[in-house]
Amino acid sequence: MGIAKNPLEGLVQFTTLDDIVNVTGKVVATIAKTTKMDTVVDGIVSWGRRSALWPMTFGLACCAIEMISAGCSRYDTDRLGMVFRPSPRQSDVMVIAGTMTKKIAPAVKRLYDQMPEPRWVIAQGGCASAGGPYNTYAVVQGTDLVVPVDVFIPGCPPRPEALIYGFLMLQEKIRKEMPSVFARYEARQHS
Repeated sequence: MGIAKNPLEGLVQFTTLDDIVNVTGKVVATIAKTTKMDTVVDGIVSWGRRSALWPMTFGLACCAIEMISAGCSRYDTDRLGMVFRPSPRQSDVMVIAGTMTKKIAPAVKRLYDQMPEPRWVIAQGGCASAGGPYNTYAVVQGTDLVVPVDVFIPGCPPRPEALIYGFLMLQEKIRKEMPSVFARYEARQHS
């Protein structure tokens, strides 16, 4: 009798949890592509992300009053899936409402960096968009100089309806630009 052959010989051996996740992700991505389920899964994930935006409020001036109004019962942003969160780690949208000074800019950047990916930013009002009437050394002349902004809402201050419209514009942007759920595994397969 000969020596029995090891049935696990030639199979991939995993040394870390990352190896297991990578191989499993590649297998799932391949199956999803061949069965055309990737478009269904991507559609569901995109719908979920855009239908449940959780904004972190960053009220810096008078625009914050209008943002608070948008969350109250008359306008009720909750019905659109927008639940205001107090923590950046629970948020995927940062609403910057009001004048951003150079002193507060590092705090805005730090909070933005603490938000999980994917994340978006809305600049509400003329001050957040371009500095407003305050063309001084102490005012940042646009939020986009500190963090990338996805939607600008003009006005001084913009009404709650304008903020809700800004959220709807962001939802449309997410629908159009959301990358595939399987993109990171497909990129690893080709490399």
